[in-house]
Amino acid sequence: MKKLLLPLLALVVTSVTALSANAQDVKGDAKAGEKKNDMCIGCHGIVGYQASFPEVYKVPKISGQGAKYIVSALSAYKKGERKHPSMKGVAYSLSDQDMADVAAYYESHGVDSGAPVLSKAADDSSKGAALVKKGACVSCHGENFSKPIDPTYPKIAGQYSDYLFVALKAYKTENNPQVGRGNAVMGGIAKQFTNSEMKELANYISHLPGDLKTVPQARFR
Repeated sequence: MKKLLLPLLALVVTSVTALSANAQDVKGDAKAGEKKNDMCIGCHGIVGYQASFPEVYKVPKISGQGAKYIVSALSAYKKGERKHPSMKGVAYSLSDQDMADVAAYYESHGVDSGAPVLSKAADDSSKGAALVKKGACVSCHGENFSKPIDPTYPKIAGQYSDYLFVALKAYKTENNPQVGRGNAVMGGIAKQFTNSEMKELANYISHLPGDLKTVPQARFR
């Protein structure tokens, strides 16, 4: 029986990996994405809109976010690596092409091509800066926390602090069918901090200048 299960398990792992890679390889069309974002605008198209699960917090700013990260996040919700009932339902309804199109739309949404290049985040002696250094956040999220070293990683500078706090806590959550994020690297980093420290860290990052914004939806379809 074990001899039969091992090849089957290897096939399943290979298939999931291939599906994830395929989702990233699909080329997105921003114009098509604008026609497919009906399920996004009700939350992400309202400035300051608050979600109520698993606690009250502002939904993340996604206009100006990297397309490959958006695809990666949606794929994780679809596969159950990120646990959130509403987002799982949205992601499950999207094909790889839909995800790529919506991601391409939000990557360019509200972006000012003439915007100045961000300067390096100023060093200071605040507790938040020390915590960011302890977590080595810049090693993945890049200079200014707006230039990730890998396009599947998110820009986080200027993101809502309460969202960042909830996201960090999700990486620490285990064995909960409704809440949690399965990422070994982020899980290891988040577990270094107390909730109080994570709130301080999130608040620091939220006050850094960044590309992210919530662009009010002109009209609801």
